[in-house]
Amino acid sequence: MNKKNSNIQEPSSISATNAPEISDSAARLEILRKLRIIIRAAAKHSSWIDKQCGVNGAQLWIMQELHEAGALRIGELTLKLAVHQTTTSNLVDGLEKRGYVQKMRDPNDQRAVTVTLTAQGSQMLLAAPKPARGLLPEALMQLDRSSLNVLDQGLLGLLESIDILDEELGMLPLPFTM
Repeated sequence: MNKKNSNIQEPSSISATNAPEISDSAARLEILRKLRIIIRAAAKHSSWIDKQCGVNGAQLWIMQELHEAGALRIGELTLKLAVHQTTTSNLVDGLEKRGYVQKMRDPNDQRAVTVTLTAQGSQMLLAAPKPARGLLPEALMQLDRSSLNVLDQGLLGLLESIDILDEELGMLPLPFTM
């Protein structure tokens, strides 16, 4: 989404290094504000994908993985998206109905299904909004190992402070990508 908006700030203008010393309460509110920005930006990007392509963000991510790999089994796609296998199967079924992917039984293992991108799927992917994987997965791929570790520890601390926590939720795509 390269649309310019007067409300959009450059990342450097919202970084922690530019923030003056603030109270714990103000720091918590600033973190909450940043989480809202991240979630809403990802939701907006996903909505844009849906309007432009007629597929959801998770399906476009699958198409990107297939474009890069050539062919993948359902289980391999499941690992790449970090979702349940039934979710992956349902997403792939929707893409197959639209003619964007083709499913085939693996000749060496009839239990396994291999998925490939069709020519129609490749054309749609090339015309689709970028990043095809979605804002959050792409942003995470751009972070170095040290930044990933710091983010992981911070998120772990946040998760540990939530009383009622269902870790299975981590295996579901974000609602706005479906």
